[in-house]
Amino acid sequence: MKALLQRVTTASVTVDGSIVGQIQDGVMVLLGVAKGDQESDACFVVDKIRNLRMFSDDRGKMNRSLSDVGGAVLLISQFTLLGSTTNGRRPSFDEAAAPDLAKRLYDQVAQRLREGGTTVEMGVFAAHMQVALVNDGPVTFMVDSRSGC
Repeated sequence: MKALLQRVTTASVTVDGSIVGQIQDGVMVLLGVAKGDQESDACFVVDKIRNLRMFSDDRGKMNRSLSDVGGAVLLISQFTLLGSTTNGRRPSFDEAAAPDLAKRLYDQVAQRLREGGTTVEMGVFAAHMQVALVNDGPVTFMVDSRSGC
């Protein structure tokens, strides 16, 4: 499972001209589910989203987590994070999970974040979405459950 975390001052997602999710001051997460991903991958990613110290303290150092600052999450499904551009000019998505597994784990990440007290807004799984954000910093991190276990 791959997750691209961006610290934001504001972020929103629009589907068919209507805003379906938006947050202020938090993390926008693009989430890609890979073939073979399991509940343990979701747990790993949730822990990183909640606890990665990507917010500044009073001295301007990144010493505070999403949990510390009480920030929100905008969670967007993003299978293209699993795209391989190694061969040729057309990306291969062979590593992306089938939609049923991807949706189940995407929903599980949202549920676990909410169970931990985090406000979560979501995009619409498998929809064509327009995402708008103001990346604060900019601060962006890639989390890969398979490289961190």
